[in-house]
Amino acid sequence: MTDDAPELRASDADRERVAEVLRDALAEGRLDMTEFEERLDATYRARTYGELAPITRDLPVGTVAAAPRVSMTKEPERDGGWAGRITGGEGSSTWAVAVMSGFQRKGRWTMPRRFNCFAFWGGGEIDLREADFSAGEVVINCVAIMGGMQVIVPPGVEVIVRGIGIMGGFDHREEGVPGDPGAPRVVVTGFAFWGGVGVERKVTRAERQRLREERRQEKLDRKAARRELHSAVREDAEGAHRRMLEDHRDMVREHREERREHRELRREDRDRRHRDDD
Repeated sequence: MTDDAPELRASDADRERVAEVLRDALAEGRLDMTEFEERLDATYRARTYGELAPITRDLPVGTVAAAPRVSMTKEPERDGGWAGRITGGEGSSTWAVAVMSGFQRKGRWTMPRRFNCFAFWGGGEIDLREADFSAGEVVINCVAIMGGMQVIVPPGVEVIVRGIGIMGGFDHREEGVPGDPGAPRVVVTGFAFWGGVGVERKVTRAERQRLREERRQEKLDRKAARRELHSAVREDAEGAHRRMLEDHRDMVREHREERREHRELRREDRDRRHRDDD
C-alpha cells in the first residue's frame, strides 16, 4: 500500500480530528462562523480521506486528514478488560464547542482526565462506550446555554453527577449504580441554563448485536424443543392409536373364532342327533 490512499474510508475519529482543527481555526479568527459551519458540515458528510483532506488544506494543520500508512500485519487485539482501557497519558480530544451546531465524540478515542464542552443553541454527544480512558477518574465539564448534551457510558462504569441547572438540569438517573471492579469513574459536572445534560447507559452496537443473536438463537432453540415435544407427543398418540387398532382387530378375530367354534359345535350336535334318530 502507498502512503497516499484518498479512496480509503475515513473513521469517526478522523472526522473528529478535522473538526478539532476547524474549532481551533474559528477560535483563532482564521475562519468566520459561516465558513466554519460550511466546513464542519462537509467534515461530517465526508466518507473518505480524499474528501477530508481539502477541508483543512489552507489551515496551519493541513495534514490532519492525510491518509495514514496502512499496515499489512495484523495488530494485537484490544484487551477487553477495564485494565486495558485505562491507558494513562493524554486524551485524543480535550474540548468541544457547538454554537448553533453540534459535535460528537464517539468510537475509538481516548477520554482525557478532563473534557470541557460548550453548547449554545446547539448540542453535543460524548459517547464513552468504545473509548479508552486517560485515568481511573475522568471529568466531563458541560456548559449548556439553550442547548443540550448527551453523555453515554457503557455498563460497569460508575457515574457521579454534580452539575447545576437553572431552568434546565442534569440527568441523575444513572448516578448511584455501582461500577465494576477496576472500571473508571465518570464525573459529570458543569452548568445548564435553559438547557440540559443527559446521562444514559448503553451497550455497544457490537454487544447489542451479540445479545440480539443470543435471543434469536434462544428462540430457535425453543422452537426446536417445541417441535421435538410435539413430534414426541404425536408419535406417542400415533403409537397409542395403532395399539388400540391392533387390540380391536385381535378382539374381532377372537370373537369370530368363538362364533366359528360355536357353529361347529352346533353342527356336530345336530349331526349327532340325526345319527341317533336313524
